[in-house]
Amino acid sequence: MKFLRFGELGAERPGLLDGEGRIRDLSDVVMDFAGPTVSNEALAELAAIDAETLPLVAEPGRIGACLAHVPNFFCIGLNYAKHAAESGLDAPDEPILFSKASSALSGPNDPVFIPRGSHKTDWEVELGVVIGREASYVSEAEALSHVSGYCVVNDVSERSFQMDRGGQWIKGKSAPTFGPVGPWLVSADEVPDPQALGLSLTLNGEVMQDSTTADMIFSVARIISHLSQFMILQPGDIIATGTPSGVGMGQRPQRFLRSGDVMELTVEGLGTQRQEVR
Repeated sequence: MKFLRFGELGAERPGLLDGEGRIRDLSDVVMDFAGPTVSNEALAELAAIDAETLPLVAEPGRIGACLAHVPNFFCIGLNYAKHAAESGLDAPDEPILFSKASSALSGPNDPVFIPRGSHKTDWEVELGVVIGREASYVSEAEALSHVSGYCVVNDVSERSFQMDRGGQWIKGKSAPTFGPVGPWLVSADEVPDPQALGLSLTLNGEVMQDSTTADMIFSVARIISHLSQFMILQPGDIIATGTPSGVGMGQRPQRFLRSGDVMELTVEGLGTQRQEVR
């Protein structure tokens, strides 16, 4: 099942796509998608509803972030072999964990704003994983049972803030609009193998990133298991699982976003985002 949120910023309503790709209104059934309402059990209950009984949305307008808010917005760095190579860095021995501020959350087609003082704003198409069941000290074998769904994430990054200003990477990852997610939250049953998904990003029509999740150094299951050794993952947490090669920082010469640029990014089966840079 594909779930989404539609409407103007701050007034989004929850919905789902029916078998013909039309949006059905879920606002009489669930208040919004966040935390407990995106648990495994909650999404299973929604999936059991006959979509034909739900109001049809003729003109949904803007598509919002597929999650209203997130308890935690985790990210994994250098998780694709070719991306680590283009960055001039060795593949890590364990997943590199950092966070984005939850206030970076943004709609899949909303503009991306270059922050004040930025000279190196970059793009990163990623597979997003939404936690659906509390995870603490889980094994790799059981890790995917804690996933309720998947989505597209653009882990927009300011490389100078990230690399040149000291401290944690979070400073370069957290500006407003730096976390587009969606358009859909796709239930886990529609993604039987998260390590077999194509993902790509174009900039002004030029292909910059084109890879598959098979190039991940650490699988989704390994990432969830690893994180759960240090913290409790909660329903509604999102994990951006790393980006493939082709980011602006890896270009020779390096290339970064400018006002008027247009990014279009896709993860196989999870939909497409489009953002204009301002």
